[in-house]
Amino acid sequence: MSSELNVPVDPSTPACCSEPGTKGMDYRDWVRRSYLELVTSNHHSVQALSWRKLYLSRAKLKASSRTSALLSGFAMVAMVEVQLEVQYKYPQMLLIAFSACTTVLVAVHLFALLISTCILPNVEAVSNIHNLNSISESPHERMHPYIELAWGFSTVLGILLFLAEVVLLCWIKFLPVGSILKNETTNVEKPSSHAGWQSALVSTIIMVPVGLIFVVFTIHFYRSLVRHKTERHNREIEELHKLKVQLDGHDRGMQVV
Repeated sequence: MSSELNVPVDPSTPACCSEPGTKGMDYRDWVRRSYLELVTSNHHSVQALSWRKLYLSRAKLKASSRTSALLSGFAMVAMVEVQLEVQYKYPQMLLIAFSACTTVLVAVHLFALLISTCILPNVEAVSNIHNLNSISESPHERMHPYIELAWGFSTVLGILLFLAEVVLLCWIKFLPVGSILKNETTNVEKPSSHAGWQSALVSTIIMVPVGLIFVVFTIHFYRSLVRHKTERHNREIEELHKLKVQLDGHDRGMQVV
């Protein structure tokens, strides 16, 4: 191996496999040029990764703000527009659950909307600047936990609370139907087999598997996303390892020469 590397080469003799840009370049200069190209490409790869994270954070903030504003508005309208039957005695736990669910739902979505409103303008200002070095001015790396918190509140917890809100609203809206015989003096309640109770029960039966499907899909989606990121990072690590092996081989070749 060393004898093959020590064979003298005439500089005036052009190599058969040399590229046009490598004429008049010895082996040491070629290794130095390859190393500089590698460092430059890694620098651009790091910058591209940072910009990809910036765009992903911006997309999450935009989606969180839109979803939170929409669902919180629906919850407020449902709470204001619901009409309670004065002559019907609602179960106490039903009213408590509806008020608590509505309050927590609006609070969660407004908190996610607050985070998106505070961080999104700073991210937008940096993303609109066509300069690769301006990525360091964006706060998306430092505010990454808050961005993920707003994303989770808006898409996971907020949607689950909204599904529960729909079920409770169906019970409050349909439960008095068919259960009261209006009379001037008395209000007689029918048994639990009336149409309103059945309608509310059907809505609950439908919503339970929908909620389970939503939870399963969310877990499967995040596991698939984590698996995709892990595989991509493993491929990048393997490529870096191959480049390291090639550079180590070139360094050993230079030492032998």
